[in-house]
Amino acid sequence: MQQEISDEDIPKGEVEYMHDVPLKLIAQIGQVEKSMREVLNLKPNQVIEFDKVVGEPMDVFIGGRLMCRGEIVVVNERYGIRISEVVRSDDSARYSKNA
Repeated sequence: MQQEISDEDIPKGEVEYMHDVPLKLIAQIGQVEKSMREVLNLKPNQVIEFDKVVGEPMDVFIGGRLMCRGEIVVVNERYGIRISEVVRSDDSARYSKNA
């Protein structure tokens, strides 16, 4: 069984060296289930419709865990996400088990 560790349990000096560790953030626009047949039959210009509605917050994951949500923006001709909600770690764990 995995035990949760709080910030208070880790001496301050031992956490600071981790501040520069690179983390991969993944933004998810939505989910959809397709059969193997449908996936194998995908063709260029075909559109896949996802479960999220335009304007609905996108999910941002770090290490497979939901960390925040936000709206899609464009910054210097690149996509970005304006954070609207930071998810508590216990909510994130619950979400990742159900995903």
